[in-house]
Amino acid sequence: MSKRRRSELLLMLATGFWSISYYFTRVCFTEMDALTLNAFRFLSAFAILGVLYRKRLRAASRETMKWGAVVGVVLVFVYVGATYGVKYTSLSNAGFISCLAVIVTPLIELAAFRKRPEKKLAAALALCTVGLALLTLGGAARFAIGDAICLLCSVSYGADIVITDRAVAKPEVDPIGMSVVEIGVTGAIFLALAFLFEQPRLPRTPAVWGAALFLGVFCSGVAFVIQTTQQKHTTPARVALIFTLEPLFSAIVAYFLAHERLHPRAYLGAALMLASLVLMQLDFRKEKRHDNIRQGV
Repeated sequence: MSKRRRSELLLMLATGFWSISYYFTRVCFTEMDALTLNAFRFLSAFAILGVLYRKRLRAASRETMKWGAVVGVVLVFVYVGATYGVKYTSLSNAGFISCLAVIVTPLIELAAFRKRPEKKLAAALALCTVGLALLTLGGAARFAIGDAICLLCSVSYGADIVITDRAVAKPEVDPIGMSVVEIGVTGAIFLALAFLFEQPRLPRTPAVWGAALFLGVFCSGVAFVIQTTQQKHTTPARVALIFTLEPLFSAIVAYFLAHERLHPRAYLGAALMLASLVLMQLDFRKEKRHDNIRQGV
């Protein structure tokens, strides 16, 4: 298995954790407010990772600290958009717009670095976008103020992917140290916001404690370490495409845990999204070389 393929499989695992997070977030909202929950999940992840990687943190370079702080601030915008956007628009609109990072990411690369996506990836992005629309958008889709907030999430998400890609490519940046720093910065900002706009409180029941800790350890801690350490082995546009599978995985989780059922149209959308992932993994140039070899070219 190539390093790129192994990294992309791990990024799919991280996407799986984020997909499960929607279900556990709903559980936590019965006892915790949004800013408080985000502070808890990121600070609990930072506490655990800080102990595990304390030597890396002590030895972290200035560049590692700087880029970790930058990404941490960007993540605040991602989670503010994701948390509050859904309050002012439909779930379908929120699911679609928040995942438009699949389009935003290559646009940011094109605008900032004049980097055009390869033709195969462009086709996969188009196929995935159509599938995502079929999966998430209902017949009552309409623009609302929450759509603009969700757009903040998708733009910030795309910026997060591109900035992380540039940062981990620097030899003086330690990807693990950077991920711990970004998680700590995000948690600290959310804690400050929680004290300003909410009345922070810890979970009160074992079920919510378990859900909140799962969000912290796996959905914030493990998932962001995977992103930071594995993203350097692939491209930002491919990462964005993988992360767009989040609503598909969320629908699967909702089917089994919350007993939610999809509209028949959504199953076609899910099939198109999976097809886009298969298309991304196919190596047409390799197959063409093999054909040329068989033909004696």
